[in-house]
Amino acid sequence: MAHVTREQLDRLLEQALLDDDHGALAGRLDALARGYGSGDVSRAAILVLAAEEWRQAGQPARALECFQRALEDGGEVGVDPRAGIADTLFELDRPDEARELVDSIKAEGRVDPMTALHVAETLLAYGDLNGAHDWATEGVLAGGAHDAHDTRDALLRTRYRIRVDLGLPEDDLDALLDVPC
Repeated sequence: MAHVTREQLDRLLEQALLDDDHGALAGRLDALARGYGSGDVSRAAILVLAAEEWRQAGQPARALECFQRALEDGGEVGVDPRAGIADTLFELDRPDEARELVDSIKAEGRVDPMTALHVAETLLAYGDLNGAHDWATEGVLAGGAHDAHDTRDALLRTRYRIRVDLGLPEDDLDALLDVPC
């Protein structure tokens, strides 16, 4: 069992960026997660990274499996793995399952801003402007003083673009944007 440090993971990601080989990186991350014993980064977070790389490599089925393993692992992650699962289900042309999963996340009533941003962008990409608007709004409202300013701004910008596409007038949340979209 391996101990994984943030530094090791950063080196692996840097090398893969230079190699521009998402499949190879996904395989390395997947292997790292399988041999995981402890570390500065959770096994679930490594699996989410592997899943994203599998998607970039054009292998959504393998991505789905990694996202599901991350969810089962239950370790600390930046974005709820179910958001990645839903995004991958849309990619696999399984929209009913994806929407059901998105609805189940919302039904829990405690959506964190990063997950809200991910879901909003997913719904936007698949043409659900109203759903994307709801998620972006909820993400902004769920954010607190401890949340990253960058996440809040990304949610506000995404929400604003959606509102423009929907033909909605500016509102009080739009006024929170620090810079024009």
